[in-house]
Amino acid sequence: MDHLSDLESRSIYIIREAYHQFQKVAALWSIGKDSTTLLWLIRKAFFGKMPFPVVHIDTSYKFKEIYKFRDEYTKKWDLDLIVHRNEDAISSGMGPKKSKLECCTELKTNALKGAIDKYGFRALYLGIRRDEHGIRAKERVFSPRDQDFEWDYKNQPPELWDQYKSKTEAEEHIRVHPLLGWTELDIWKYIKKENIPVVGLYFAKNGRRYRSIGCEPCVNTIPSDADTVDKVIEELKTTTISERSGRAQDKESDYMMQKLRALGYM
Repeated sequence: MDHLSDLESRSIYIIREAYHQFQKVAALWSIGKDSTTLLWLIRKAFFGKMPFPVVHIDTSYKFKEIYKFRDEYTKKWDLDLIVHRNEDAISSGMGPKKSKLECCTELKTNALKGAIDKYGFRALYLGIRRDEHGIRAKERVFSPRDQDFEWDYKNQPPELWDQYKSKTEAEEHIRVHPLLGWTELDIWKYIKKENIPVVGLYFAKNGRRYRSIGCEPCVNTIPSDADTVDKVIEELKTTTISERSGRAQDKESDYMMQKLRALGYM
């Protein structure tokens, strides 16, 4: 079995195990390359079907290309899409002009809490990877959140011999991370292998491209001539630039990211 096939097999095992253990589950879809790859794997695990809802936490500040891609593939893949927003915060003027900690807490973390409260999900699939940020390296494949949705990064369950914490206390929910052991390069190689569609923002135009996408005011392009999947793969083999270097830096510091994730950030 080659490397990508091994990663795929492990991820599908995790996806099916979580679905077997929990009654109410959903997948979070940011419309980025990782979460779109996650949806692809979930559909592959269930023979082309998506057996549970897909949740998009909409800050109202996403790129128009993200919204277009979301709507197109919701129809093509017959997704049960839930779009959830923190309408109170948005109507009160919350946005990127505030501190990034405050904005992300209200429009992402608290919006997610609202979705979990409203729909009663016991487990959520996320497309995060350990190599993406140092704080995410502390995560587990099955990662518990307490009744306040908070992540205790100092008290994570051991995961030995593929044995995961797949049982919850009454007030807990579980974050399931099937892509945790993948790298950015793995993702792009798998996108090529499977011909997975991704938002066009990842491909260079006029010598610039987005390596990581999210809210439009909070991400920047990087210098690049990689306008195809093959060229992105070749670029990643030699780059020394951090994947999230184009993100708002006051949010991307180790301290700030750890604080956000401890509060329940995705």
